[in-house]
Amino acid sequence: MAKRALLALVDDKTDGDADAGGTASRTLIERSYQRLRDDIVEGRLGPGEKLRVEHLKARYEVGAGTLREAITRLVSDALVVAEGQRGFRVAPMALADLEDLTRLRLHIEIDALRQSIRRGDAAWRAQLQQAFSELSAFEQPIRPEQRPRWEQLNARFHEALIAACDSPWTMKVLRLLGRHSERYRRFAIGLADDSRDVHAEHRQIFEMAMSGQEARAALALEVHIRSTPDQLARANKGGWIPGF
Repeated sequence: MAKRALLALVDDKTDGDADAGGTASRTLIERSYQRLRDDIVEGRLGPGEKLRVEHLKARYEVGAGTLREAITRLVSDALVVAEGQRGFRVAPMALADLEDLTRLRLHIEIDALRQSIRRGDAAWRAQLQQAFSELSAFEQPIRPEQRPRWEQLNARFHEALIAACDSPWTMKVLRLLGRHSERYRRFAIGLADDSRDVHAEHRQIFEMAMSGQEARAALALEVHIRSTPDQLARANKGGWIPGF
């Protein structure tokens, strides 16, 4: 209770006095954003669930102003939907939404990979090698309890693949798509599907990229990106995913 009261006191002060406690306020906002985001991605806050600030204050031990700032950031991530004067809800999930995300990601990421392979130098290959090595340690196989760390390494690997394309806007757009599609990957990783070997998919992309085989690397990346929506579509057809 004392900790909660102290956090609320700091939050109330910094919400009203940015000069006096701007750093503390930003820290609370960042912490609240991360906790809310994790709860949405992990399904503890379900698709379509209303985010009532007054109720969430106690859960996250922060003030209303901090929560609203954190929720606004999640709206920018497309993980939360603003409903005008009615507040906020967790963004819904649907296979049609994932298909739309996938089409856009394919269009952008495959082109970026091709450019990166053409322009990549020794430093790019070294960075890609390191990212692949770190990812490999966490995905043979991917365990649900290790998924948050795997997500970080997976994002790092995909960014390393396209790093030589030299397009900051491409990176920004793909990060946004990645944050929104992470909820779908969580479902896919939790499915009992022995037909997919994610590590083998990554290894093929890596090897083709490192050897400069642009067309084969692009094809391997396309198959890899399409695998998650295809896997979820099969599962949904069998009725294994409620709410889709």
